[in-house]
Amino acid sequence: MTYQHPGWGQQPFTPEPPKTGGPGWAKKRVVIPAGAGLFVVGIMLGAAGSGGTETAASSKPAPTVTKTVTAQPVEPAEDKADAKPAKIEKAEESTEAADEKAKVPDFVGMGLQFAQDAAQEKGFYSLKSHDSTGRDRFQAFDRNWKVCSQNIQAGKTVGTDTTLDFGAVKLEETCPASDKQAPEASGGKMPNLVGESVNAARGALASGTSITVTDAAEDRMVLLESNWKVCTQKPSAGAALSGQPVEFTAVKFEESC
Repeated sequence: MTYQHPGWGQQPFTPEPPKTGGPGWAKKRVVIPAGAGLFVVGIMLGAAGSGGTETAASSKPAPTVTKTVTAQPVEPAEDKADAKPAKIEKAEESTEAADEKAKVPDFVGMGLQFAQDAAQEKGFYSLKSHDSTGRDRFQAFDRNWKVCSQNIQAGKTVGTDTTLDFGAVKLEETCPASDKQAPEASGGKMPNLVGESVNAARGALASGTSITVTDAAEDRMVLLESNWKVCTQKPSAGAALSGQPVEFTAVKFEESC
């Protein structure tokens, strides 16, 4: 009797084909060797690391510090050397101007403005003028006055820094024989101011003196004092001046007291 295995005589076993409805990854397997996997992972990590570094560097730029320095100009040594002779030249010019001299012209008879211009042409720039009548009038418009006298004699040679003083009267007036000097208080005594202009009388007294002026003819206001002359005064001439008030009566020059 021959023994037969139970499976013998049956059809050989055939594996069942995979189903077609499953996911794609089930259809095909990809096997990656272990060494190749490590290599790929290393490349990915390297790329990720380098990318992270670039992002951090670009997102946080290093601060830039700017410092402005203003350069100071340096004066050349030769310029400083040249400055000293310039100062010396200016000093020499000033000395020459002070030492310059000129002959004084004859100004008498000239209009005051013309005389002043002529003096400046000769180099005289320090000029003054006064009222030859002693009335202490101010020469507001020089063209309305004429020269009667000069303090430096004509023809004399003097330094051009000398002050020239012209005595003058108005064009329609006659020059006096000599300039009348303004009155002055001396020795603490009241001067004789009768006949003087109120303006000159006021100038003869201390600036703090209280002065009252009234019209001797009518009840007019004495406005332009150089056009008025003193008729009476109180205190009288020769009285001691001790700060007491002074009183004048006056009329216009063309009038009689």
